[in-house]
Amino acid sequence: MADPSSYRPKPGQIPDSPGVYKFRDEHGRVIYVGKAKSLRQRLASYFQDLAGLHPRTRTMVTTAAAVEWTVVSTEVEALQLEYTWIKEFDPRFNVKYRDDKSYPYLAVTLNEEFPRVQVMRGAKKKGVRYFGPYGHAWAIRETVDLMLRVFPVRTCSAGVFKRSAQIGRPCLLGYIGKCSAPCVERISAADHRELAEEFCDFMAGRTGAYLRRLERQMQEAAEEMEYERAARLRDDIGALKRAMEKSAVVLADATDADLIAVAEDELEAAVQIFHVRGGRVRGQRGWVTDKVEAVTTGDLVEHALQQLYGEEQGDAVPKEVLVPALPEPVEPVAQWLSHRRGSQVSLRIPQRGDKKDLMATVGRNAQQALALHKTKRASDLTTRSRALEEIAEALGLDSVPLRIECFDISHLQGDDVVASMVVFEDGLARKSEYRRFQIKGRVGDEQVWHGQGQDDVRSMHEVTARRFRRYLQEKQRSGEWTEEPAEDAPVEAEGAPVDADGSMEPGVGRPVDEDGRPKRFAYPPQLVVVDGGAPQVAAARRALDELGIDDVAVCGLAKRLEEVWLPGEDDPVVLPRSSEGLYLLQRVRDEAHRFALRYQRTKRGKRLKASPLDAVAGLGDTRRQALLKHFGSLKKLRAATVDEICEVPGVGRKTAETVVAALAGAAPSAPAVNTATGEIIEDDGAPPAALSAERGQER
Repeated sequence: MADPSSYRPKPGQIPDSPGVYKFRDEHGRVIYVGKAKSLRQRLASYFQDLAGLHPRTRTMVTTAAAVEWTVVSTEVEALQLEYTWIKEFDPRFNVKYRDDKSYPYLAVTLNEEFPRVQVMRGAKKKGVRYFGPYGHAWAIRETVDLMLRVFPVRTCSAGVFKRSAQIGRPCLLGYIGKCSAPCVERISAADHRELAEEFCDFMAGRTGAYLRRLERQMQEAAEEMEYERAARLRDDIGALKRAMEKSAVVLADATDADLIAVAEDELEAAVQIFHVRGGRVRGQRGWVTDKVEAVTTGDLVEHALQQLYGEEQGDAVPKEVLVPALPEPVEPVAQWLSHRRGSQVSLRIPQRGDKKDLMATVGRNAQQALALHKTKRASDLTTRSRALEEIAEALGLDSVPLRIECFDISHLQGDDVVASMVVFEDGLARKSEYRRFQIKGRVGDEQVWHGQGQDDVRSMHEVTARRFRRYLQEKQRSGEWTEEPAEDAPVEAEGAPVDADGSMEPGVGRPVDEDGRPKRFAYPPQLVVVDGGAPQVAAARRALDELGIDDVAVCGLAKRLEEVWLPGEDDPVVLPRSSEGLYLLQRVRDEAHRFALRYQRTKRGKRLKASPLDAVAGLGDTRRQALLKHFGSLKKLRAATVDEICEVPGVGRKTAETVVAALAGAAPSAPAVNTATGEIIEDDGAPPAALSAERGQER
């Protein structure tokens, strides 16, 4: 626990102007981001007597080890920068809302030549028009099914659309009149786009004028005695009215507003949002959060507005936003919303009438959401706390292990040896911190063992030493890390480079941490769990001792009897089968095994699919496929002469000579065997997996 006075800025250092500030812990990780109209006044409030601080604020300032700030010119800029940093650094002491479910949207892909209507979840894409969110996907499909009668917009996938265009015949929806069939050019691209835009206008709430136009056309058709057309228009009007009835009228026509209500207690808060467009409730969603900082209802509203509109532009931000309490101060938030919409946005508390009544309804939904959430999480929170306490007690730890790392080794008969590291924080998996390793039989520059073989103990020593050597390097560099990848660093199938020491970095293009973002191995665990018994535990402990690390506990979980082994102990610790601590250790171990096994299978699959042609310099995929297609198999290609290979389009003499030399130097592998009959397949000398891949290319 740090003393806030040890990092308190000197008097006069802090400017008396708007800005955003960051608190960092001893590892340089950003743990809190805040904004202030006056940085001097706000930061001074954190360095008063600890007894006068809110318990959560007191925990934050004693966890922090440094504070820094950035001056901005206006409070609106401070609001935007605060939102950006919270999204970037994910500070543990900031309010972070999480959806209590993944809400589906009705989406119209206006970014395509032929827009498509579909159900979408997840992050929003540029050029796509969204409506909702809805409580259930089936509600979207029922609405779309009714509206396709009037707006026969494409709903099929790209594959179905392409197939219909190839065969010149539309799908079933095209035959029954629920698709205008642009795939077979029954409608032009321009007319189909106009149809999609009319669909969007109707969904956006501009319903009255369209219905009146259809009614006028129906009357005109009846007067002209075109009764079939009049009947069709009548049915279209009925379908649209039924679609509209699925969204209750709650406010006056043409009212666009979002209503936000908050239900809270001392520990958690729930937020409910009703999206009203054209006077009808078009969507509903909810968030919950742990109150990890001292916040008011106005602060919760401000954070909700940031999350709700931080990535939105234009009409996605409504004209009115109704809230239970206003942020303090309210002017910067209102200006920020107006800037994102491009026109004036009214941010206020409803005082009377239908809007106040609807706000009460949203508030009741928030109360119910909070009660349901607490019912779901109460046992989970209690169970995880009890599990960590049981582990600490069983292993004799001074405190509960808030961060647990588990290592596992995976291989197939000694080949493709890999390792995994999974991380659990507060009893929950933190997948962004997972790492995977290629075992090379060395630690640093020292060769520690040679050859192939099932040596899990030495592998465990290697991977543990590499992980904690990286931790010491990060610690010595005081938070500075620049990566210099090895020139021959292999590349994983997913596109993520393997570090020079063989550790895998999940994801592509993960930014180098220089300013508080999570680093690869910068944060030590309180407990290391290894998959195995006493030998693996001893190897991991020896690796830590060699590095001089004595403040990290080590244990192992053996699969046979689920025994917990400690370093230097002759007998294991046996936890009761009903123990929550044992159950948590099993989940950690099983997750490490799953992660290692998936990586090992990926490496094995790549190796089995390897072909001698892969090593030919200057021979790309196109010419490799052309060679296999021309000769029919690798065996026939190996028997071909340079002149015969030159007959393949795109292959010159120099390349042909390189191919002949490469195939002559590559020893043919064992023939494939039909496992059903025992017959030897002599078509090719390639491994079965490579043969299948090559034949697949031929097809």
